[in-house]
Amino acid sequence: MKLVWSPETASKAYIDTVKSCQNFKEYSGVAELLSAMAAGWNAKLIVQAWRHGDPFETSIGLAIAARHACGRHVCIVPDEQSKLEYVEAMRKYADVPPPSPEVVVGEAEAAMAGLAGVDFLLVDCKRGDFARVLRFAKLSQRGAVLACKNACQRNVSEFRWHRVLGRGTRVVRSVLLPVGKGLDIAHIGSSADGSTAEQSRKGRSRWIKHIDAKSGEEHMFRAFHTKPI
Repeated sequence: MKLVWSPETASKAYIDTVKSCQNFKEYSGVAELLSAMAAGWNAKLIVQAWRHGDPFETSIGLAIAARHACGRHVCIVPDEQSKLEYVEAMRKYADVPPPSPEVVVGEAEAAMAGLAGVDFLLVDCKRGDFARVLRFAKLSQRGAVLACKNACQRNVSEFRWHRVLGRGTRVVRSVLLPVGKGLDIAHIGSSADGSTAEQSRKGRSRWIKHIDAKSGEEHMFRAFHTKPI
């Protein structure tokens, strides 16, 4: 089973998020886009990484998405101070019916350990451990959508999706959008698509022998055949 896109659900989440976030001063359009994506892909487990001092718009948008998708919205925070601030702010600003977002306190590896089957994951590139959150995420077998906001503030030359994610994770496509301060989104393929890219390459390879006409030396090359993404 794969993630299936629903334009109707995406539209409802988008509109509700616009209504809920229109009074925020620093309104960038990121919240409603992420809300529409999470709801549109019918994400059953939506996870975000948040810390003390971050804005709340995206959290409100994801909470709305979880309601429309009938899923869970989980926020991981680094410490108790961040948890208290987050819970209080969501209670004050979020015009979203219960249930409220779940809050998990802990560092990236420990926090993500108990969250299996993530369909939608949002990290903020201003967090020093944002890459670790991505690396330790236990993604859904249906596939997943990963989003990095404030992408323009990270080291572009060092960040590559295939370097950050676990071995064998197949990135179907990725795009960097000029929304807010940069929104980098990657779509991860489902495990139902077949074996991983690593296994696929191993299963479809052959050795080619070449003999140099001048020196007479024999060279062996291994050729890989991969399906286009």
